[in-house]
Amino acid sequence: METDKRHIRKRILQERDSLSGEARKIGDTLLTERILGHQWFYRSEYFLCYVSYGSEISTRDILREALKAGKKVYVPKVLGDREPEMAFYRIEALEELKAGYRGIPEPAGDTELYAYSAHSAERALMLMPGVAFDPFRNRLGYGKGFYDRYLADKPGLCLHTIAVGYRCQLLAKLPADHRDVRPYQIICV
Repeated sequence: METDKRHIRKRILQERDSLSGEARKIGDTLLTERILGHQWFYRSEYFLCYVSYGSEISTRDILREALKAGKKVYVPKVLGDREPEMAFYRIEALEELKAGYRGIPEPAGDTELYAYSAHSAERALMLMPGVAFDPFRNRLGYGKGFYDRYLADKPGLCLHTIAVGYRCQLLAKLPADHRDVRPYQIICV
């Protein structure tokens, strides 16, 4: 299964990397409209969102709008070297972000940490990145398992997760196993 996942990652990342600027712009705009109009976004108080990097579908406008709307915005930071884990820290502006793990923009890690509870999860929304997705809500990440491990003990938050990407990232069926945490929704535009 791992060999299959590696091949899928390579192929889909090449497709995503080769999208035209116009296709990216259209996808970014459509995603922003879909998320800002989503009832989970509207109702959320806590917004956990990856910071787009490289050829990922852009979350920058969504993050700006969430900050403007007064939501508590948290973005991931990778901690540790030998067995890295992910934690979500609050930001008040995108300008706070600096290149971190593998060059991905991250917070400094000296602000409020998202504290999971059943109560906070009810009022939260998490946007997840990924390489590929399927109609069965399977998500193929980048291979390090950060989101799978982060969500493994947070069942309430799992109910408020949306994985996002471009249409070229949506496949008919992905290999998956018991360790893979499936997002509650997938939006590929």
